[in-house]
Amino acid sequence: MTDIQIFDTPLDTGKCVDLAINPASGGNTAFIGTVRDQTKGKKVVKLEFESYIPMAISEMQKIADTVVERWKAYSVIIHHRVGTLAIGEVAVIIVVATPHRAAAFEACQYAIDTLKETVPIWKKEFFEDGEVWVAAHP
Repeated sequence: MTDIQIFDTPLDTGKCVDLAINPASGGNTAFIGTVRDQTKGKKVVKLEFESYIPMAISEMQKIADTVVERWKAYSVIIHHRVGTLAIGEVAVIIVVATPHRAAAFEACQYAIDTLKETVPIWKKEFFEDGEVWVAAHP
């Protein structure tokens, strides 16, 4: 089961975990990306995320399909926010349920790393003295 969504409202971590849990899974791993209060020593005031949503959903589904195939995942949940986010808000949630824990960790890391490299979601950081678009990859 996969659940791939982009929201302009707050993400629900508990709902994502509940969706992913499977009685056959021995490993359930979640990545929760939040808005931090600083970047390279500069105070961050807020973030804005923009996306080409149809293409982003398609690319996130490709990631989920790879996770299911490569790590035999039972469930892959990928939810991402767009719009303006305050410090501490959740920007992305990825939950993976696999037969064993090692696969769950590997699959979850693959999912977030690949999302940041391939999915058309762009981040703008706002500082006290200006703003900047951030590169699409880590």
